[in-house]
Amino acid sequence: MTDTLTPRYTALPRRQAMVLLGAILVVALCGIVYELIIGTVSSYLLGNSVYQFSLTIGFFMFAMGVGSYVSRFFHGNLIQTFIWVELILALIGGLCSVSLFMLFPYAPWFYTVGMFTFISAIGFLVGLEIPLLMRVLSESSTTRESIADVLSLDYIGALGGSVLFPILLLPSLGLISSSFAIGLTNAMVGLLSVLCLRDQLDAPKRMLACAIGTIVLLFALTLVAGRITAFAQDHLYFDRIVWRKQSQYQSLVVTNTWQKNDVRLYIDGHLQFAETDEYRYHEALVHPALSWGDSTPKSVLVLGGGDGLAVREILKHPSVERIDLVDLDPAMTDLGRNLAPVARLNDNSMEASILNVHNTDAFNYVKSTDQIYDRIIIDFPDPHSEALSKLYSVEFYAMVQGILSQNGVLVTQSSSPFFSPHTYWTISETLSEMFPQVVNYQMSIPSFGVWGYNLATNEPASTLGDLPKGLRFITPEVFLAAQVFPSDMLPRRELAVNSIFDPGIYQEYARDVSGY
Repeated sequence: MTDTLTPRYTALPRRQAMVLLGAILVVALCGIVYELIIGTVSSYLLGNSVYQFSLTIGFFMFAMGVGSYVSRFFHGNLIQTFIWVELILALIGGLCSVSLFMLFPYAPWFYTVGMFTFISAIGFLVGLEIPLLMRVLSESSTTRESIADVLSLDYIGALGGSVLFPILLLPSLGLISSSFAIGLTNAMVGLLSVLCLRDQLDAPKRMLACAIGTIVLLFALTLVAGRITAFAQDHLYFDRIVWRKQSQYQSLVVTNTWQKNDVRLYIDGHLQFAETDEYRYHEALVHPALSWGDSTPKSVLVLGGGDGLAVREILKHPSVERIDLVDLDPAMTDLGRNLAPVARLNDNSMEASILNVHNTDAFNYVKSTDQIYDRIIIDFPDPHSEALSKLYSVEFYAMVQGILSQNGVLVTQSSSPFFSPHTYWTISETLSEMFPQVVNYQMSIPSFGVWGYNLATNEPASTLGDLPKGLRFITPEVFLAAQVFPSDMLPRRELAVNSIFDPGIYQEYARDVSGY
């Protein structure tokens, strides 16, 4: 009677062992990319990337541990089991991204259940693969050698995946196409294993048919990934999508309504502006700062604002002779310059002769520039991640103060004092560490609700000067009233200054918005 605990094959020939070693490299690469895809999708849709990636990595590693433990109960033809795992992983991993995008519009809890299901399933299957291959390879070499070979290739593959995803896969293919492509890679490993190890399999023809069928399905999905992406994104937005782009840094989507012109820009799923009321936001952001005090600004630095809408407002001040706009993403400034609906909104401000565009990191630009500015306008996204947190830190504001003229003025958008009051007042508290005068004000922006700004100046006791003629929203009376905050917009606990070394502001933001 045959012992069922004994493998159905003898020591593998060197060529077949090399195939399995190569499979380990690819398996590890695919596993880390699935992990990064799920973490990135969750960061895009839910925000707080530290929280999302921490959960993804933690539960993925736990599921891998469970899979590794369960592998001890698999006996018989382990090579055949490995190929089945590869094909199942190819299907689940290939479909994870589009499935999560489709689940999100229904309910947050529904998305969360789907996210943890995919993390657990993929982690379990990845954790199952490595011990199975290690047991097979130990038949051809010593246990010490097989462990060393498997783990070294596993780590090298993980490095390859972690580098490949942000540099090539995400900017070139986007999230949905990337998951299809990686699923296809897993399926190809399964097919290659069938072809090279068919003499080790119980049912090579059936395995070959399943591998080919999986490849055909995923290849077909890859070919229509653009349409699938469009379909998934249509479920995320109420309006018609007129333009989309996945850049190296972020997902950009422009929508418009069917009934009337209401162009909207979304970055990573977060609304950046709506045509119907963006003038309120940008007038409130730009004109109090540029009209502050007795001096007339000649040089202006805009950090963020690649859509050109803040630049449009700056150009209404004839004293301005130089504008430097710093936006990390070239796709964003190209959108502001070349996408017709946005260029119409910004009055082609991105073509202004006094405008200099710098596609670089704002933190590094402020740190390295020797230019002195009369006004600095900060239009960053809300501090919903640790990467953005440093742009709201006391260290960053210290560098900004260093490139401001003696009578210079800084203004920053600061999230909503109603929906995220502790975030808003943390920014105010942090600015007060560096500037003798901080003016806090809030405006009603229908698309966003109540929105907050902080104006800081090197000269205390300054006041608002003359505003440009012909503005649609901001007036001295409106600005004065905007400095009054009702009690439900005030902080309910003591707040700390935000620092690079103690980046608490994104945690404040997460707590603030968790109730909405």
